[in-house]
Amino acid sequence: MEVRRAAERYRGGEPEAGIDTWHAFSFGPHYDPGNLRFGAVIACNEEHLAPGAGFDEHPHSHTEIVTWVIEGELTHRDSTGHETTVRPGDVQHLSAAAGVRHVERNAGAVPLTFLQMWLAPVEPGGEPSYEIVPGIADATPYALPAAGAMLHVRRLAPGERTAVPDGAYVYVHVVRGEVRLAGEELGAGDAARITQAQDVEAVGLSPAELLMWEMTA
Repeated sequence: MEVRRAAERYRGGEPEAGIDTWHAFSFGPHYDPGNLRFGAVIACNEEHLAPGAGFDEHPHSHTEIVTWVIEGELTHRDSTGHETTVRPGDVQHLSAAAGVRHVERNAGAVPLTFLQMWLAPVEPGGEPSYEIVPGIADATPYALPAAGAMLHVRRLAPGERTAVPDGAYVYVHVVRGEVRLAGEELGAGDAARITQAQDVEAVGLSPAELLMWEMTA
């Protein structure tokens, strides 16, 4: 298990435009050949948008994009005709496939924080698609077969335990709170990359929220 701390992320975005981004993986000018991906995960960006700030229309291709809002509300619009508002607890999945364009903006009056995770598809190409699952429950994993992955959401009370999925690759991100994971204490923004995970568990040290990617390759 390799632990990556929030403070180790690469800072990007455009702070002067109200966009503050923290990258967990090699991204853009922050090229790190030793940190290109883990399993299918190729990006895990923590985005902070001031009211009115956002990303103008831009393209993506051959990427499975999953978004998790931490605070505030995200306004999404894409070239396949979808216009939605993503709120905390919702899972948003945009499959870029052979190509799609989208706009992401904080149209609200309060700051927005969201986590955006990019996964590499097993097979490139295809038709883009979009899905949003409102208020996903802890006991309902979200399958991402295009990337050979499964997303598990866990919300823990202090002292509560949860099993980490067994898998060839498991990526655990602490959204909020503090947990103990295989003897390591992790706080908000920290992540663990576990290879050949088996019989691993997490314990809440405070009220906590975890996102866990279970991947076959």
